[in-house]
Amino acid sequence: MDDAARIDALRDHYLAMRTEVGKIIVGQDAVIEEMMIALFSGGHVLLEGVPGLAKTLLISSLARVMDLSFNRIQFTPDLMPSDITGSEILEEDHGTGRREFKFIKGPIFSNVILADEINRTPPKTQAALLQAMQERQVTTGGHTFDLDPPFFVLATQNPIEQEGTYPLPEAQLDRFMFNVLIDYPTYADEVTIVETTTGSHEMELNRVLDGADVLGNQALVRQVPVAENITSYAVRLVRATRVGSGEEVEPAKEYLAWGAGPRAAQYLIRGAKTRALLDGRPTPDLEDIRRLALPVLRHRLVSNFHAEAENISRDRIVGMILDEVAP
Repeated sequence: MDDAARIDALRDHYLAMRTEVGKIIVGQDAVIEEMMIALFSGGHVLLEGVPGLAKTLLISSLARVMDLSFNRIQFTPDLMPSDITGSEILEEDHGTGRREFKFIKGPIFSNVILADEINRTPPKTQAALLQAMQERQVTTGGHTFDLDPPFFVLATQNPIEQEGTYPLPEAQLDRFMFNVLIDYPTYADEVTIVETTTGSHEMELNRVLDGADVLGNQALVRQVPVAENITSYAVRLVRATRVGSGEEVEPAKEYLAWGAGPRAAQYLIRGAKTRALLDGRPTPDLEDIRRLALPVLRHRLVSNFHAEAENISRDRIVGMILDEVAP
């Protein structure tokens, strides 16, 4: 299959997945697009929104249209690291009477993981998941176990009701490719949601692609060429957020305590490559970088007291930086 045919196949997979997920999820087109960009880029997603916006339903629907193993982990204050990664048990061979330790795999050993309300569990348990996300492996009892590819983590967190939660540190947030915000539906979408969810009709979702398709599409994304000016713009955009570097722009100097690291530029380029292919284009342009700046940067920036006092959101700060850094 030549490159043009592979791009067409990737776009066909994308459109078919959007059609299937759209049977269950009304509206939220930008959210679905960002989640699929992360999937085909090999990244992970942190999804934020108030209760009742179908975050969990969106993720489980996405998993259902792929022929991949799926596990949901409900994060609670009493969840232990071994509840995620698995644990060793002492097992006796009834024939020989010999005892030996056997590792029982936890729910992390799956292709698609829904980490529901990740900020409800203590840092030690959060770290067990985030280590697996970064290294694609689990180490326990002196043994290392590889996680089967593709491996895709979609974590949710609730921006309200912060009492009794454990916010993710910036270093751990950096492991998520995107921080996707899900907002209230429009009036028309909400009417459709109420009509479709209060009737007797059950929607059936069809499988669209399997693990080999996902891995093939991820390999195709890595082969996409990127023009030098596109890479340069992504790097300049990220460096413009770094306070004290001498390269920061005025909004960063005024409203940020800390900027984004090199991983942000890497994810901007990977995401731009994927977005171009999903749109049927063989290479990304500057608009792809600008479109993905918010989900890539919003969780990598640390606001200062001035921004908090004036109620300046990180999304607004990213918008100011985009206005300052010329393509």
